[in-house]
Amino acid sequence: MKNLLTIAGSDSSGGAGIQADLKTFAAHGTFGMSVITAVTAQNTCGVTAVQNIDCDIVEAQIAAVFDDIRVDAVKIGMVSQPEIIRTIAACLRRYQPRIIVVDPVMISKSGYPLLAPEACETLIKELLPLATLVTPNLPEAEAITGMQVTEKAQMRAVAEKIIALGAKAVLVKGGHLNDTADDLLFDGSTETWFPGKRIPTKNTHGTGCTLSSS
Repeated sequence: MKNLLTIAGSDSSGGAGIQADLKTFAAHGTFGMSVITAVTAQNTCGVTAVQNIDCDIVEAQIAAVFDDIRVDAVKIGMVSQPEIIRTIAACLRRYQPRIIVVDPVMISKSGYPLLAPEACETLIKELLPLATLVTPNLPEAEAITGMQVTEKAQMRAVAEKIIALGAKAVLVKGGHLNDTADDLLFDGSTETWFPGKRIPTKNTHGTGCTLSSS
């Protein structure tokens, strides 16, 4: 059985964050472990409060897992402060897990900022070069690259820019496109499109967490 570690925030409603990650790991027949970076008060309507976890505790959680258990892959979700990001990056460089998936969580579906503005540059500098795969939606891809993406034809360009920032591969999610919901997987040379049919629903809470954990 594979052992998977999620480093992310806790969602009190159980639909996103650590809770969604662990449920997804279990659904795929793997053993899930967690490092909590923040405690959020949220439900399907939105996020009302966030309490970040002290960096020393984040580091201690990571060490407790890696010092005792084989970690086959790491997924990183909500990491809202520069110092937390630097702590995580230092730990990952120390333990060198083979696979690192980074979901650059920046804003909740309801519009609550989950990444401090000053932390975006830290995430780009510290975590993207460690990432096996990055899974940004279009607003997150725009924030990372400074490039506007409103059409499917523009997705390849932002994917190239994210690869240039150090990531080994990127899955640019097209759910915010007007005409389609196609996703683009790009590894610097091979371009693979995953056609997506838009589903008219409001039940989108935790979708990004679930996809990146999968």
